[in-house]
Amino acid sequence: MISTLVNLPLYDNLKENGMKIIRSSTLVIFITALAFGQFNDTPQVVSKVATTAGNWLKLGADVRAMAMGGAGVASGRGVSAIPSNPAAIAYLNNSQVYFSKVNYFAGISQLVFAGGAKLGRSDFLAFNLFFLGSGDIERTTEDQPNGTGSFYNTASLSLRTSYAKRLTDRLKVGISLNYINDRLDDVRMNTFTFDIGSNFSTGIYGFVLGMAISNFGPEITYYGSGLDTDVSLVEDASGQLKKVTRSFPLPLSFRLGVANELIGPNSIFIKDPTHRVSMTFEGINPLDYLVSGNMGMEYSWREIAFIRAGSFISHDTGRLSAGAGYRYRADMFIIAVDYAFVNYGILESTQHFSIGIDF
Repeated sequence: MISTLVNLPLYDNLKENGMKIIRSSTLVIFITALAFGQFNDTPQVVSKVATTAGNWLKLGADVRAMAMGGAGVASGRGVSAIPSNPAAIAYLNNSQVYFSKVNYFAGISQLVFAGGAKLGRSDFLAFNLFFLGSGDIERTTEDQPNGTGSFYNTASLSLRTSYAKRLTDRLKVGISLNYINDRLDDVRMNTFTFDIGSNFSTGIYGFVLGMAISNFGPEITYYGSGLDTDVSLVEDASGQLKKVTRSFPLPLSFRLGVANELIGPNSIFIKDPTHRVSMTFEGINPLDYLVSGNMGMEYSWREIAFIRAGSFISHDTGRLSAGAGYRYRADMFIIAVDYAFVNYGILESTQHFSIGIDF
């Protein structure tokens, strides 16, 4: 009887920790199953590849997230994360500006410029400008397959205006109005879409849940003088006909992810004021591809120096990624410099650079 009473506190402690582990594991397993439950049973022939327009809208725009395998719906913070989750701007303390650049293969380059501010106690407003350009491409014909000496280019632009609100100390919601313009020489399209997102601190062992729906809008049609074709007067009295293009949807996608601070000042597992280790995972269900996922980890030393790594899961080309960051703190502002390296498998690897200023 005495030994039983002595061991009761130890038993209760083991029981409590065991229940924590079980509940935490259950949440992770649930998210994983939700994201990847269709993989083994879904044949590649129904992936719907090339059934949407504007696939450049799925390119990553946040260098920090790209270093962590592209995962940003739950872990994204600030104006750089607007394309992943507009609720991310509700983490702003004051004002922020951001610029990033990446060079892809074949001379394609990507630029991002963003800015935002805290309007009041719980209201935030920001914008995110994304530009993708091809550079000059030499025209070829059947008679001149090596080039004609004339050039054309493509340009794709997305401008998001975002508003977010802290509904409670645990729940943040956001919405973006997105103007899209896509031009291929003399053929173009433009439209408006919406993004909506939320970020919720669950209170369950430090897990943060992020959700977002991106590129919700009407089908688009390309138009322009590039569709005009010269014909004989017998075919048409004007000597010219216009090609007819079909309507296509944009790449609507749904993201669901979790993030957790495993070690750090706010961790419920291991408290540490100097070192922080965070993990994030998300599943993506796009309109035109199979369900895929992103996962990553970030190590921070005093929130000054950062090392990151991640993986693209069941992505068509993305493989592993890594990166680093540095924060310089002055009296009136903080300068953040980030770098990411992404391996795209059969395509060339890319290097991403960004600089941000909080003031």
